[in-house]
Amino acid sequence: MPEKPVYVAELEASFGSPSQNGFGSAVFFERVTEADLEMAAREKYRYFVGKNWERFGENAWLKVWKEVYCRKSETRHDIIAELRGIQDQAAELSVPMILEGIEAPEKAREALSRTYDSPDTLQLSVFVIGDGEAMSGLLIAGRRIGGDTTILVFLYD
Repeated sequence: MPEKPVYVAELEASFGSPSQNGFGSAVFFERVTEADLEMAAREKYRYFVGKNWERFGENAWLKVWKEVYCRKSETRHDIIAELRGIQDQAAELSVPMILEGIEAPEKAREALSRTYDSPDTLQLSVFVIGDGEAMSGLLIAGRRIGGDTTILVFLYD
């Protein structure tokens, strides 16, 4: 595993370190290849949900899984504006919670920007997650040059 950069530590300070809480939020960091971004995102989602993944079954947790945003290469890197611009009903409910509904929201937004707005960011995708009933949220996955990948899982009821 690559050494954790400062921007990841700052994101963890706002959203939490890797965990299997299955509720709340957590930040994961690893090196992945371009073709593996969605697969890495799913693996971290599964890890985060923990024992409930098996308890309720994969189909329950992937029922609502879908990519609701993929940054195009020509798009200006502005994760805050990009999140606010997502046109998906489920995502629109989670975005305000990520941007304003947490402790120290300004600090969290700054950490999001430092993590996902770097010129080194090659890929960025946002996925809707949840069980389709009580739990809903977003997963943000960004990959930089060299494969350094930061995944934010945000799941609430």
